[in-house]
Amino acid sequence: MIRVLIIEDDRRIAEINRRFVEKVNGYEMVGIATNAEEARELTEVLQPDVLLLDVYFPDMNGLSFLKWVREHFSNIDIIMITAAREVDALRQALHRGVFDYIIKPIMFDRFVETLNRYKEYYDKMQQWVKEKEWIDQEDVDELIGRELTVRDQPVLPKGIHPLTLEKVLAVVKQCPEGITAEEVGRQIGTSRTTARRYLEYLVSIGQVTADIAYGSVGRPERIYRRKG
Repeated sequence: MIRVLIIEDDRRIAEINRRFVEKVNGYEMVGIATNAEEARELTEVLQPDVLLLDVYFPDMNGLSFLKWVREHFSNIDIIMITAAREVDALRQALHRGVFDYIIKPIMFDRFVETLNRYKEYYDKMQQWVKEKEWIDQEDVDELIGRELTVRDQPVLPKGIHPLTLEKVLAVVKQCPEGITAEEVGRQIGTSRTTARRYLEYLVSIGQVTADIAYGSVGRPERIYRRKG
């Protein structure tokens, strides 16, 4: 379980954040701090895996606290959740290594997306610490989420529209167990033939893999999965 400490002076918002965290698998709340003294004390005592940190406090600046955390607890990650919209605030936060910067008011879907990405990062890093001594460029690209997208393709072949291709790839990403062309077509509102054309293109550029599976009546089907 990833241990979370919320540092937020508005108790109502802190409670909302707590409820959001508890809805995401793999996380547990360890505390809430609402002022500078509590923030330092709970960070030192609990040493959570990740902080959900605001910028504006009556008695401190969250960016200064972020600097203090970086100086004393290099193993704690930080996600900023704040109403601070100043470019300089974002610059300072990124410079000091925050994992993400979420602007209030918080949208639940955006919050969950961040926590899911952080869990993938956290789990991968924990695995590599145990299993690896050295990494290569592919490992780095996987960890920081730098992957080839359909927009990286300079010229798409005739009959392949970029927006439809994005939709097809998004559907495949959501089905790690694999999906058929017929199922993809149903989800994006196209025919099986059209969906298969896009899927086969994704196979040809290395973003999707295809395997043969046999249905209950013995008819073979191609099952498509996101590569990696």
